[in-house]
Amino acid sequence: MAVSTLSSSVKIVSDWFVRPNRIFPGFDLPIHLPPWDMAMLNANYVQCGLLFAKPAEVANPETFMPSLLDNLRHSLSLTLVHFYPLAGRLATLQSEDGDDHFYTVCISCKDSPGARLVYATLDMTVSDILSPTYVPVVVQSLFDHHKAINHDGHTQSLLTVQVTELEDGVFIGCSMNHCVVDGTSYWHFFNAFSEIFQAFTGGKTDLNEISCPPVLERWFPGNMKGPINLPFRDAGEFVDRFEAPVLQERIFHFSAESLAALKARANREAETSKISSFQSLCALGWRSMTRARKFPEQQATGCRLSANNRHRLEPPLSPVYFGNALSTVRASATVGELLGNDLGWAAWKLHLAVVNHTSEGLITWNENWFKNPVIYKLGEMFDPFSVMFGSSPRFNKYGNEFGMGKALAARSGYANKFDGKVTAYPGREGGGSIDLEICLPAATMAALENDAEFMAAVTV
Repeated sequence: MAVSTLSSSVKIVSDWFVRPNRIFPGFDLPIHLPPWDMAMLNANYVQCGLLFAKPAEVANPETFMPSLLDNLRHSLSLTLVHFYPLAGRLATLQSEDGDDHFYTVCISCKDSPGARLVYATLDMTVSDILSPTYVPVVVQSLFDHHKAINHDGHTQSLLTVQVTELEDGVFIGCSMNHCVVDGTSYWHFFNAFSEIFQAFTGGKTDLNEISCPPVLERWFPGNMKGPINLPFRDAGEFVDRFEAPVLQERIFHFSAESLAALKARANREAETSKISSFQSLCALGWRSMTRARKFPEQQATGCRLSANNRHRLEPPLSPVYFGNALSTVRASATVGELLGNDLGWAAWKLHLAVVNHTSEGLITWNENWFKNPVIYKLGEMFDPFSVMFGSSPRFNKYGNEFGMGKALAARSGYANKFDGKVTAYPGREGGGSIDLEICLPAATMAALENDAEFMAAVTV
């Protein structure tokens, strides 16, 4: 997908399937998926990971990786006790008897070999990954499930942890089925995995409890319950594989001070105090990427933001609800309107899209989906005239250490990327700083890099 290339390649050395450390009543029962989960069957797995420097002082370098892998394998087994759906596979329940028709997809842990742990090597350095202007294409190989869609979870693991050893570093990348988790749940698992690893390697023996246990019971709206009967007789009726175009990926950093100035400007121009730093940043990205694309003034354009629905529902879902509780909110305008007005105008439109994303609308969406189930097709959802901001700078990405100290960087894989896709990360230094991973064709990326308004906010 990316145009930058490096000659070295990732070599798989060994892999293991890991099951929960203990099994309990109900483990073998199917977990029925609600609309927000089921609609994701054609999306790619969620892929994100952390790059660590090898510790400078290692007592025995030859035993460092074997010891790390043993500790990761045992810690993963303990973590899966709390997040056991990730040890399963997807299963289709189907029966046909005359006019009666039943077709549904669920999570089944019965007879599953478990989650997958992979050890790989890469003859490159940390600098080889971080120094290039554009994210090297080899980063895509640091994750399992390359180009897989969630429906492939019928035969492939719902979770793989790939541990790739570099000459002077280690990359720990998770790929997780998007029918099972959204970004909030993804990082909830990652944080718990790190917590258990730290406790286990620190000599703690009672690991039956974690600081933030997940709520595993799936949420269905109102009195509706699973299983959901899909209007299909065969997966071929809805499975769709989207192939991303050739793109460049670049990480742009925005310091807390730069974001504060951007927020102040947006609020001043919109004559309000309600616009957030992230809304201001997204408005800047929307305007700048639209300008770089050189669309005609009458062209319609939009900006979509990922929205966590847990706290928006009435009554709210638990913040540790494990599953998909994700939607997108959208602001729209013509190119002429977007570029003819100021930053505050665009940021206010995004602010209104967020505040108007209410429980009533979410319940209505779910009820309508029950009546007319639709499986998303990324190729149809991709709008070449719009931009999409995914993930969140609020996720705890740099609090995961695995005995190697604070990560040097976070990186993502091939999954769910297209022209105009932006992934938000917290900045490594914290304090409210943000990194944006932007995916664009080479010519558009060059135009963005020459956009004075955008680059003035970027922090070197």
